[in-house]
Amino acid sequence: MELPEDELTFLRDLVKTSRQKIVRVQWIDRDGTTRVTPLSQTENTRLKQIAARLGTNPGEILRQAAHIPVPKYTGKKSPSSEDNGDPAN
Repeated sequence: MELPEDELTFLRDLVKTSRQKIVRVQWIDRDGTTRVTPLSQTENTRLKQIAARLGTNPGEILRQAAHIPVPKYTGKKSPSSEDNGDPAN
């Protein structure tokens, strides 16, 4: 298959992920809705580590995470994206 390297990597990762066992974590969203989040083994391990460190379970961590505010998009460019490469600026 002749594709750009980034597309080959993407496709390889899709196949790799599809071969992994998926773990489903049930939790209650902030509006009271029961949710089920599918996680890869890697994600599940990390979530369990966070839960253990905080002395709770993975479902409770996801419930609490639902309250983390999402940064608002202002539509402005970041300072690094405004850099035109001119060292005089």
